Amino acid sequence: MAHADVLILGGGLVGASLATALDRSGLSSIVVDPADPAVTLAAGFDGRASAVASASHRMLDAIGVGAALAGKGCAIRQIRVSDGLGPGKLDFTPAPEDDALGTMYENRLLRTVLFEAASTAARVDLRMKTRALHVERDLDGVRAELSDGTHVTADLLVAAEGRRSPTREAAGIPVARWQYDHSAIIGAFHHERSHENVAYEIFYPSGPFALLPLPDDDGGHRCAIVWTVAAKHEAAMLKLGDRAFLAEAEARMGGFLGRLSAPSARASYPLGFHHAARIVDTRLALIGDAAHGIHPIAGQGLNLGFRDVAALAQVLVEGRRLGLEAGDAQLLARYERWRSLDTFMVAAATDTLTRLFGLPGRSASAVRRVGISAVDRLPPLKDRFMAEARGESGTLPRLLMGLTV
Repeated sequence: MAHADVLILGGGLVGASLATALDRSGLSSIVVDPADPAVTLAAGFDGRASAVASASHRMLDAIGVGAALAGKGCAIRQIRVSDGLGPGKLDFTPAPEDDALGTMYENRLLRTVLFEAASTAARVDLRMKTRALHVERDLDGVRAELSDGTHVTADLLVAAEGRRSPTREAAGIPVARWQYDHSAIIGAFHHERSHENVAYEIFYPSGPFALLPLPDDDGGHRCAIVWTVAAKHEAAMLKLGDRAFLAEAEARMGGFLGRLSAPSARASYPLGFHHAARIVDTRLALIGDAAHGIHPIAGQGLNLGFRDVAALAQVLVEGRRLGLEAGDAQLLARYERWRSLDTFMVAAATDTLTRLFGLPGRSASAVRRVGISAVDRLPPLKDRFMAEARGESGTLPRLLMGLTV
């Protein structure tokens, strides 16, 4: 019967990064995921991309995957926020000597790099196309029966299964949740003029319209798009032909990137909020979307998961040095204290922004524009926002500083 320090259910971006981080510090893990790598790692851009904050990128460097990403992303050097296309804007532009605000990567690239890192790590037992049929947790440890017919044991169970985590539900952990009655249309396209490494967040009463810079390719300049629409319009937006879709997008942009072309495949997902009342239980820790899910308005969802990884890895490694096994209640309590405030504050901030910018009417729009212009003239406040965007606020785990644990 195989045994590991940690049993991780979910081998996506967050689960794989935790396994790789633990391996670098001498802790073992068994990673169980039902996905088929032949599908999730298939060649070709599927329209999905993520902004990796500067602090998160330092963690990827520290766990040994940064080199495989080098030169394959697009740095975000500026973020421009506006209320529609009217006057008034808010620019976040770091000093030339400072880190970029983040880097855009295609999700397929991130999946591939982290999958390869976990697959080749000496202390990671990766079980793809496999499910946990039955899991028991008690003060003595974790025991699981897997769909490949094997039984495994561990000192700690980590749920990295995403928003609908069955492990979280089975543990009876309450979750605050609501839907926004909106969906996000995601994809990418080419455009005539360079994005100049600027990310645009254009707010409309129907929802934010985000343009995120991607690296140029043989077809020229590219951006990813996260277009929030009313849920009732989701199906119609997905059914639009490419020409009509690009015409609608260009109208939303006011044409500032020139003619649009070559759209990628489009996908959509419903927008909602959820926040677990607690992120630990007996020999259990929640990370990533299993613990919290927020609106993509600030692009922080994946980065919150990476921050969970960095904190949990440090807590477990430091506990090992004190002679404590991974599932020790003291360690789990420390992890919860470390992460609960940060995740709640980010979740509350994104929810507030979503509601504020969704208020209809000219008066609400005028107030937003005044507020945007006022913040644009307050460097200390802008610096605080940029620190949040980089993931550099609060007490940082060592991995987020680029240090080993």
